[in-house]
Amino acid sequence: MAELNVQPEKKLSLLQATAVNMIDMVGIGPFVTTSMIVSYMNGPMALLAWVLGAVLSFMDGMVWAEMGSRWPAAGGSYVFLRKLYEPFKAGALMSFLFIWQTTIQAPLVIASGALGFSKYLSYLIDLTATQKKLAAIALIALIVLLLYRNIKNIGRISVLLWIITGGTILWLIFSGLPHFHLQQVTDWHTERFSSNDLFYTALGMASLKSVYSYLGYYNVCHLGAEIKNPQVNIPRTIMISIGGITFLYLSMQVVILGVLPWETIKNSEFVGSLYFQTIYGSRLVGEVATVLILIVAGASLFSATLGYSRIPYAAAERGDFFPIFGKLHPRLEFPYVSLLILSAIAMVLAVSMDLKETIAAILVIRIPVQFIAQAVGLIMWRSKIKNEPAHFKMSLFPIPAIISIILWIYIFTTQKATNMAIAGGVIGTGIIVFFIKEKLFGHPENKNTGSTA
Repeated sequence: MAELNVQPEKKLSLLQATAVNMIDMVGIGPFVTTSMIVSYMNGPMALLAWVLGAVLSFMDGMVWAEMGSRWPAAGGSYVFLRKLYEPFKAGALMSFLFIWQTTIQAPLVIASGALGFSKYLSYLIDLTATQKKLAAIALIALIVLLLYRNIKNIGRISVLLWIITGGTILWLIFSGLPHFHLQQVTDWHTERFSSNDLFYTALGMASLKSVYSYLGYYNVCHLGAEIKNPQVNIPRTIMISIGGITFLYLSMQVVILGVLPWETIKNSEFVGSLYFQTIYGSRLVGEVATVLILIVAGASLFSATLGYSRIPYAAAERGDFFPIFGKLHPRLEFPYVSLLILSAIAMVLAVSMDLKETIAAILVIRIPVQFIAQAVGLIMWRSKIKNEPAHFKMSLFPIPAIISIILWIYIFTTQKATNMAIAGGVIGTGIIVFFIKEKLFGHPENKNTGSTA
């Protein structure tokens, strides 16, 4: 088990870390969720969901930025929850619950990204349902091959992928301006909802989809052990990423709504491809744009898989998870076992998943522990541990954290009862498994694991 004492090198610069974050945030999300969000909101009021998602990202991003600056290490929330709740004797439980949910939702995220890719691929090639599944599996395998290398080389690949990602969205925005009709964007009619309750529920469900597209602003926290000057660069990366993506997303959604009728957007499975085909009056241009969208989707999956592979590694290194996940590649110095196992599970899940329902389930499962509990924990920790120095502290504390908690609760409580029940079930079973583990194996703190967390 000598591999547990080998530590990853700090090789990711601010530019490379920001590229990793931003390509994770974009991905296939805005291209597959746009029609869903317009459908929920029955028109251009869909923009409200994107604005709400941006506000939540900025507020929650403040929470992540402070924690990432205080405790830069591999694992992100695994480390944060342990640190935040240690003064209250619940650090081991909270960090275990995060690892427990990650083993469920991380492969789901990877599989959903691959399925979104295969869905858009069917615009170019007529695929059967089985062929879409096979395409998703093939993409996951390709991502593993690209990630099977030193983190410095991954940083360089990330910058290249971000150039393609940013260029694709900028092309979308600027090419639509000559065809833009403002009245289509301002066609807001609340009477499309029979009651205020229905409106607020629809906004919550739509916002869940927009937040899914913003997710990834925290990915740099999972790579804290591999970032240069992490106390400074992690907060900068998070804020730069959220600001840049918010500008791109809001501009993108306004332009799409100003070019295509909202009824068309609502009923289209290929909004991005249809948008370009409509502007240029050419199926070929739509196909070229689809290829670029597929590259963007692959880039996001590349970044997300990179970040997730570090979480079980961090837990195993401390002794909180199966030791095999703590192995680093002896030459390339990355957690290759964690990468291979999570990717293999994702391949299995890709065979039996429905994309739309999976997107909802993924985020609902994560909200209670990874987002609400973190924000609450930071407020509690700051109230107990006073005057501790930090390179970054959120402005107007604790207001951003409180706003984040309120918005997360709103989105969570407007979801389907079955998804909320699944989230509760994951937490409940996690608590049971934790106490069984404690009874059988004792506390991991009593083990010599060589942790850096």
